[in-house]
Amino acid sequence: MSQLQQPVSIQVNAIKAFTDNYIWALFVPGFSKAVLVDPGDASVCIDFIEKNNLQLDAILITHHHPDHVGGVSELNQYCINKEWSIDIFGPKHKDIPCVTTFVEDTDIIEIPSLSLTLTVMTLPGHTLEHVAYYDNKKLFCGDTLFSAGCGRLFEGSPAQMLDSLHKLITLPENTAVYCTHEYTLANVNFALTIEPSNLALVNYYNKVVQLRKNNQITLPSTIKQELAVNPFLRCNEPEVQQSAVEHSQIQNKDELSVFTAIRAWKDNF
Repeated sequence: MSQLQQPVSIQVNAIKAFTDNYIWALFVPGFSKAVLVDPGDASVCIDFIEKNNLQLDAILITHHHPDHVGGVSELNQYCINKEWSIDIFGPKHKDIPCVTTFVEDTDIIEIPSLSLTLTVMTLPGHTLEHVAYYDNKKLFCGDTLFSAGCGRLFEGSPAQMLDSLHKLITLPENTAVYCTHEYTLANVNFALTIEPSNLALVNYYNKVVQLRKNNQITLPSTIKQELAVNPFLRCNEPEVQQSAVEHSQIQNKDELSVFTAIRAWKDNF
């Protein structure tokens, strides 16, 4: 059961970590191998692996922040102790440990145990080395694109982040978006401040409120959903532009000026 010989249905489960992180676990029910995305906490991952009788086969890392890589070294040692071979993929950065294969833009990653082929996309903005992994149905985008939001700019510029978001919205609209934080309700509240007349956003708010009331996760989203509700993807919409002008007194309504204004606004919202 180490390698699948035909197309299969990969299940993606959210492993909750810390306050609001999701570590994504990919596996095929009935088969033993699993892949983890951004395992910031080893203990919850090991619990998941053991409860589901899985064998960790690969780790995908999007960027170097501790809540995304904090469990990598312990998981690597766990696999060594189990005598499991493991591939660890990630961008080159001094704070990302144990990487066996460094990835760059347009690289193709093969994970035979899940019959999984992933394309790497570089997405500077939140951090400079940030990457995403895309397989034609699923996008694992770390802290670049959130549902109804985007990541803070810790290292990159607004122009870099906007370019990165532009790359993501060229993906098919039915692409499932697996970001790594449960920020959706807070993001939607901010989005409604900017675009209160957006009926799709109002409807999404009601859906998200109900999900969170029932302690359910709001992810994955889709590219189509984000194009309809995410203000950072809607900077050319007149209401978003006007809100940016009124709040931030910007002189220009070009996309980058509006994006820069509302990203700074969100930082202090």
